[in-house]
Order: sequence, then structure tokens, then C-alpha cells
Amino acid sequence: MPLTFLTADRAFGATEENSADVALPFDDHDQWRRPYRPGPWRVGAAALLLLLTSFVMIAAVIVAAAGAVSAAGLCLSVGLVLIALALRLLRAGVWVSRHGVRRVGFLTTSTLRWTEVTRVQTVQQPVRWLGLPRTVQGQALHLNRRGRSEPLELLTDHNADFLSRVEAFDRAADTVEAWAAEYGQTD
Repeated sequence: MPLTFLTADRAFGATEENSADVALPFDDHDQWRRPYRPGPWRVGAAALLLLLTSFVMIAAVIVAAAGAVSAAGLCLSVGLVLIALALRLLRAGVWVSRHGVRRVGFLTTSTLRWTEVTRVQTVQQPVRWLGLPRTVQGQALHLNRRGRSEPLELLTDHNADFLSRVEAFDRAADTVEAWAAEYGQTD
């Protein structure tokens, strides 16, 4: 039995069939939002990174108690870098707002205004499996930009957010396409 009162998954009075499609009353389309939840692979990797961070922080306390303050400072700084990496890993993905679409990577972030977007579509193609060099047949959400011939790949169904979650990929792709149709000048 799901405990829906503990989450913001459902709008008040929504039924089971359309509860995922109903906007919550506090939704603000000017705020950047991710149109999907982070996947289990992304959350699991961040959790393991934070677990490693806890060991590094405990080591910093032990080293500081032993009297080596400079080594404890090094352990503390390594721990803080690991926390920053875990947070950046969780933030990675596609974000949308009334202003445009933002693609947040592990190291880079790029933002496009909806007026620069000509088309958003889902295509069948070989995609990278969990971002690794190995490719498998799958689906990708492509964004065509004004003045550019090569499309930008926003999402794939085999990345850390959607591996083994085909329905979640379909919902996310449909949501990004709907944002593009509402705020962009798509074909």
C-alpha cells in the first residue's frame, strides 16, 4: 500500500489514471524543473559516493585526533570534493522551464531558449549504455536547433535515469515535447 501522503506525487483529488499528468497547485513554470525523477542507477551511484565520503570524513576525524592536522585537512577537503561530485551527479539531466531547455552534464551545462528549438522528437538509434562507449539499440530524444544541422541528444532510454524504465523515458520524452510545443516555435 503506497503512502501517498508522504510524497508530492499526487495532486489533491486526482485519480490513479491521471495522477502523474496533473500539475501540482504550486507549480511555477518560470522555475527550472526536471520533467522526470532521477533513476535508480544515478541515485545508487551518488549514494555509494556519499558512503565513500563518510569513510573519508571519519578518517579525517581519526587523523585529527591523532594530531596530524594537515593530513586531517586534506581528508576533509577530499570529503568535501566527493560531496560536491555526488550532488553534481544528482543534478545532471534535462531541465525545462518557460525560458528554455537546460542540459546539465557532469562537467558542463548548456541552455537553449525555446525560440532556438525547431523540433523535438524521439528516434530509434544506437545509444550509449549508461554513458559508456558500448552502444545498444534504443531510443533517444533529439532536439533540433535553429541554424544547426546536427541534432542535440537530450535523453536516451539506456542512460542512468531510464535504464530498465521504458515507461519513465516515454513520459519524460512526452513532457519535454509538450514543453517545446507550448513555449517553442516547433515545426
